Amino acid sequence: MGKILLISENNHIYSHYKNLFEACEYTFYSCADTITINNLIEVEPVDIIIIDNSITSINAVMTVKKIKNKIENVQILLLVDDNSCNPELAKLCNGFISKSFSSEMIISTVNSHMKNKDKSDTLTEKNRELADSLYKLNVLYNTSSQFAGTLDVKKLINYMLEGLDKSLSYDLTCTVSFGFENEPVLIINSLYDISEELINALKVRAILNYKSLFNDNNIPFEIDDKNLKIVKYIKNPTSKFTFSIFEYDNMFAPIDLGDNFFGCIEIFKEKPFTTDDANYFQTIVQQVSLPLKSAGLYNEIITKNEKLEKLERIKSDFISIVSHELRTPLTPVKNALSILSSGRCGELTENAVKFVNMAKRNVENLTNIINDILDINKIEAGKMDFKYKLMNIHTVIENVRANFDCVAKEHNIVLSTQEEEKLPEIYADSQRLGQVLTNLVSNAIKFTPNGKNITIKSEIKNSNDIIKNPYFKEELDKLNGNYVVVSVVDEGIGIKEEDLLKAFDKFTQIESSLYRKVGGTGLGLPIAKQLIEAHNGKIWCDSEENKGSSFHFAIPVSSEAVSGQTVQKELL
Repeated sequence: MGKILLISENNHIYSHYKNLFEACEYTFYSCADTITINNLIEVEPVDIIIIDNSITSINAVMTVKKIKNKIENVQILLLVDDNSCNPELAKLCNGFISKSFSSEMIISTVNSHMKNKDKSDTLTEKNRELADSLYKLNVLYNTSSQFAGTLDVKKLINYMLEGLDKSLSYDLTCTVSFGFENEPVLIINSLYDISEELINALKVRAILNYKSLFNDNNIPFEIDDKNLKIVKYIKNPTSKFTFSIFEYDNMFAPIDLGDNFFGCIEIFKEKPFTTDDANYFQTIVQQVSLPLKSAGLYNEIITKNEKLEKLERIKSDFISIVSHELRTPLTPVKNALSILSSGRCGELTENAVKFVNMAKRNVENLTNIINDILDINKIEAGKMDFKYKLMNIHTVIENVRANFDCVAKEHNIVLSTQEEEKLPEIYADSQRLGQVLTNLVSNAIKFTPNGKNITIKSEIKNSNDIIKNPYFKEELDKLNGNYVVVSVVDEGIGIKEEDLLKAFDKFTQIESSLYRKVGGTGLGLPIAKQLIEAHNGKIWCDSEENKGSSFHFAIPVSSEAVSGQTVQKELL
């Protein structure tokens, strides 16, 4: 049943209570001096203490205070005469037994307080478990917060081990990790130092535990005692573990997330693990899996980006070298063809003139291709030079129109301009805008049949008034304020609706027999897009198949301006 200690000098009371409680199967002790009392409660914590109010051999008040500090929830009953009671001692006791009580009354009183003791012990244990659970939950929350704050694999493993140590107070852990370094690692965290022999045994045990998780044919990483690196952390190196560590209680779990395997962990503790300990262990090991997966993906992205950056540098260097090597011989070839066609080397036959002109055209095409490749390479590398200044778009439009005068006439195409007067100035690089407009007009001529019209338009528009093609709406919605809008409108073959966005992709030519016929690098429009965006502007197009296309670009004005009248210039 329970343990009862009687503190009394009265032999009669001792004999009576001894017979009474032993008959009820209580374990009964009795003593009357401080040293014996202290020794007894150190060895055998009792449940109920009955202290005689009339004892004089000890300081009863001090003795009771010491007992209550040493024994949790002990029930102390004061044995009193009917007419006397030590009030200070009475305040420290849980109940009373009168010397005049019958045996039945004494047993009933003791049984009642024994039940109180059991209930108090149960409540104390529940409170202790609750406090322990709250502490573990707090550790789990803090550990989860640490998981969310890093993508460093080494830190994630360490956070997991710290969380387990704070909540479970393990003696030793063995963690097999495949992301800690560039090789499989066995991370040993130990309370005490470990001999080399024990380390080898733990290594073999970790390998066997790891392989037991898989079928022989499905092991994600091959490891053995030669390629498994040891990383050891010792808390107290003055003491040493022995092979008795394998007699400790232990738990084991894989660190994985579905198809993603990151390692496994085994944890040892001298005291047995509880069910709550096991649940917590599984929870924190599972929680580290997701950030480990994210860390792995992040590191993979970093590695791929570094490779891509390296390849991009190699590509840029290669393009620069090859383009330079191609342009170098093109210059004398171009000069030689000009000399031949001028007649300075003698008159050419009709067929010779034809072939020389063909060669000149192809040299010019090759030069344009090289220039396009160099331009897109410079833009992507951020090395394109711009010379911004206040300027008027009229000059650029007029120069481009004049340059394509003869070309348009050769194709029997009517090239005209339709410009607003007194357009406001823009802050731009006139050479780069000329390059953009040249590309748009050149494309329009390529894809416009003979006898059709091409018009270059300019006007000032507020961003709210720009008609936004649905395919470009997201980009055009970013415009804000007043813009000079330049458009090249043709009556050519047009573009299918679903191909509009492809027009500005690098190395893309929209599928068409005419597109294939005219050739080109497919870089003109992507270059134009980059150049316009460098001016804080936007470029877009509207088109309908077999009915022509309209390419537009908008450049922000340098200040508010008033639009003028429209003038018509037509090249016949």
